[in-house]
Amino acid sequence: MSLVSWAELLAGGLITGGIYALVAIGLNLQYGLMRIMNISHGEFLMLGAFITWWAHTSFGISPFVLMPLAFVLLGALGMLIHVLCFRGIAARAPNVDVFEARSLMVGFGLMFAVQNAALIIWGGDLRGYEYLAQPVELAGMRFTENKLVIFAVALALSLGFVALLKFTLLGKAVRALMQSPTGAQLVGINTKRLHPLMFGVGLGLSGVAGALLSMTYEITPSMGEPYTVTALIVITLGGFGSIAGSLAGGLLLGLVEALGMHFSSPSLKMLLSYGVFIAVLLWRPNGLFSRK
Repeated sequence: MSLVSWAELLAGGLITGGIYALVAIGLNLQYGLMRIMNISHGEFLMLGAFITWWAHTSFGISPFVLMPLAFVLLGALGMLIHVLCFRGIAARAPNVDVFEARSLMVGFGLMFAVQNAALIIWGGDLRGYEYLAQPVELAGMRFTENKLVIFAVALALSLGFVALLKFTLLGKAVRALMQSPTGAQLVGINTKRLHPLMFGVGLGLSGVAGALLSMTYEITPSMGEPYTVTALIVITLGGFGSIAGSLAGGLLLGLVEALGMHFSSPSLKMLLSYGVFIAVLLWRPNGLFSRK
């Protein structure tokens, strides 16, 4: 392989990893802050993709306009879901372990409910559209424009959210709750407002990831589940509760998959991902990156 071919391979892995990171940050935020292992997280990525596809193909609205709309719509839906489904469970659970188990079961119910709702509304056929599909050359490497947009937007949002958590008062409150929920409440942090807001932000990020994916991949009501699994692998790599670790873990997994598929077979992609997942659990169960 030439140097340019190696660069294209690694860049392709980073593009995929950018999406992985964006989805994983949302899921890690929900678990790190509220101990909600939302197994339905990927289904809201699917909703973001279908909303973007439907609005673009029906009304000609640009996906760039629909990305913030997807964030707002999925964020509002997430806040509603938290209030209706998870707040009551948290109030009645005798301890955190029971709450995690019950929230996991609720997540499974939400996953099938959202999937079947999408099937009723849009059907089970593959959907897609072309947008910014022209090839461009960058430093001797060739990519389609939409994949460069995917990476740029996913990386910018991920870095922006990491910066928000690190440098803003809201971010300090979120990090305080992640480190010590009891201590954060004692200093006056309002969990009744912060929990649904952050749950909504997590689903909003997933919706934006779906909007980005719809620009370059075909979409289907069953597309969300693999991204939930991948997000779980990423947050295991980066560390539960570490938002910066999710970003690094997503990019790392994208690179590992790209190299693995090149040297072996594309059909071994998930096997490779699970192999990395198991190896990290055995070697560094707290993740490759320290919790921030």
